[in-house]
Amino acid sequence: MTLLVPMYVHPTVDPAAWHALVAAAPRLYGVVLNIDDGPGTAPDPAFVAAAGALRAAGVRVLGYADTDYGRRPARVVAADFERHRDWYGADGYFLDQVAPDAAGLRHYRRLTRAARARGGRTVVLNPGAHPAPGYAALGDLLITFEGDWDAYCAAPAAPPWTRDHPPTRFCHLVHGVPARLCRLAARTAELRGAAVHCAVPGHGPNPWSALPPALRKAP
Repeated sequence: MTLLVPMYVHPTVDPAAWHALVAAAPRLYGVVLNIDDGPGTAPDPAFVAAAGALRAAGVRVLGYADTDYGRRPARVVAADFERHRDWYGADGYFLDQVAPDAAGLRHYRRLTRAARARGGRTVVLNPGAHPAPGYAALGDLLITFEGDWDAYCAAPAAPPWTRDHPPTRFCHLVHGVPARLCRLAARTAELRGAAVHCAVPGHGPNPWSALPPALRKAP
């Protein structure tokens, strides 16, 4: 199991968390960099330093880009890629709010190509649920669940097409997990065919403002 950590808190607010991510580098698939629902309007020196420390430790830095379920024009999303690359040295991109239906495949194929053309060695697509099978051919990692612990416990089994791909292609992001059950959440992701995960106790509009409990103990 490896961790994809959406770290949506400013480095000056919780510097210890960002230091813990660097210390935990071997355990990480990557860290999602989200300055202001994207790269922001100008470089933020604190994020520049945090991203540099992660890259120096060998951690993938994935720039966050909201696709608004296909409603944001491709050129606007591509501009976010460029800012993440130029300002923070992102070597990959995390495309959020991905439309899961087959009708969106053409649009997301275009976005994925734009991400690759702008240095995206890793492209993560987040529909937050199992999308149409064709999405598996676009990105390196698919987020096939994002939601709270209660919804995760009740989630249906993965569709049969997922068995045609290795577990390393799938990730589950679970919030609102009781701290004592975060290990169980990781095990559940593994049993459901996702080799990448993140489970946090956070609630509210930004549950990704704190580390997974296991990383708080990182040396």
